[in-house]
Amino acid sequence: MLAYVVRRVLYAVPILIGVNLVTFLLFFVVNTPDDMARMQLGAKRVTPEAIEKWKAERGYDKPLLWNSQAKGTAALTDTIFFRKSVRLFAFDFGAAEDQRNIANEIRTRMWPSLALAIPVMLVGLAVNITFALFMAFFRATYLDFWGVVVCVAMMSISTLFYIIGGQYVASKLWHLVPISGYDGGLDAARFLFLPVLIGVVGGIGSGGRWYRTLFLEEMGRDYVRTARAKGLAESVVLFRHVLKNAMIPILTGVVVVIPLLFMGSLLSESFFGIPGLGSYTIDAIQAQDFAVVRSMVFIGSVLYILGLLLTDLSYTLVDPRIKLQ
Repeated sequence: MLAYVVRRVLYAVPILIGVNLVTFLLFFVVNTPDDMARMQLGAKRVTPEAIEKWKAERGYDKPLLWNSQAKGTAALTDTIFFRKSVRLFAFDFGAAEDQRNIANEIRTRMWPSLALAIPVMLVGLAVNITFALFMAFFRATYLDFWGVVVCVAMMSISTLFYIIGGQYVASKLWHLVPISGYDGGLDAARFLFLPVLIGVVGGIGSGGRWYRTLFLEEMGRDYVRTARAKGLAESVVLFRHVLKNAMIPILTGVVVVIPLLFMGSLLSESFFGIPGLGSYTIDAIQAQDFAVVRSMVFIGSVLYILGLLLTDLSYTLVDPRIKLQ
């Protein structure tokens, strides 16, 4: 087990390095520090002196890869690449444009993101599996047909429609919950109820149809026909055999997104005013805060690779045929 984990972690290192290099090229070669300064300062205040001052304040006045004026290891460390890219591997994200520490902001904002994302994932998983089992149980009937129609219709509706429609009906017309905002402690529940509900409803279409496909595929296998031949009830076959053997693809979809829950929801957090990492990323993009955007891209890569590792490990828990090699 330990050797497998170490090997998978070592496989992830080149991927992270590649992502880091691509991010560096995009932010400092394709989009140079001079370009960043012009976008931040605006057309009226762009002078050579202002650009140099802006770059010096943020450490962008250093050479990109090699500092020929420095001695020893400083020739490598006193560069933009080392200060802005290599340090990300030590989770040293530096400061944002407003001089706030990015690491502190991430630690603070990840909790509202988790408070929104975890209920959406858990409740959505239960609702989607239940709906899919219902359609699979009544397969090839009108209930199954109209269930699929509902799924396709819900998949065709934009998430923005659910958000704006939910805010208008639940908040503006019925005044059941606040339209936006966030508060700590137990008071957060009244701010999170509507975005959680919308997140669950918005995922029923794609989730229900995908799980239905998994269950129908399992129901066509030989062990299901054998269980029916033994006289087991259809409900017993569905819940005791089909659901159990469909856990591998279900587990794949669940475990791989667990680390990404920290990243938050871009749309929901922005529209509902939740101070999570999703809204933090959107605000950084709008404000052209490149330090924050680089940090969030790197964190997203780390979390996604961690999710893949957890997925591989979780396979052995549900399928004893799979061995770690």
